[in-house]
Amino acid sequence: MAKVYTRTGDKGLTSLYTGQRVPKGSPRVETYGTIDEVDSALGLARAFATHAKVKEIIYKIQKDLWLLMADIASIDKEANITDDHVTELESIIDECTESLEPLNHFLVPGETQSSGFLDLARSIVRRAERDMWRLSENESVHETGIRYLNRLSDLCFTLARYESEVK
Repeated sequence: MAKVYTRTGDKGLTSLYTGQRVPKGSPRVETYGTIDEVDSALGLARAFATHAKVKEIIYKIQKDLWLLMADIASIDKEANITDDHVTELESIIDECTESLEPLNHFLVPGETQSSGFLDLARSIVRRAERDMWRLSENESVHETGIRYLNRLSDLCFTLARYESEVK
């Protein structure tokens, strides 16, 4: 790509990966736009994370999010995000949870910078999941993407706790 700008979106339309032009405010574009916000919030969390393990996990998730955005922007294509991705998130959650104290109260976000950014990412993931459900009401989506987002919010919560509690 020679230039960052193309001027093709100046009239309120953007292209999906299939080449189809759609309004920038369409539910599909909203959904992958929200996931792009998750990616940015996770980038902040990774920059401030104090544990190398957390940085590695977040980096992997960010790459997965690119695949998920591609799934959403590619109507009627085979999913990149599979059940294996969902299972991997569950395994990471279980592994990290072993290092944490049992949770018996609500947590206020922002115990540390990194946990605060992870909590921000978690709340954006939850919005992305709601966007995906709304999109699924009228258009086709891959259900694995919805499950992935559901587990990702749990993982962000767990990683925020990990950053706050594990020394």
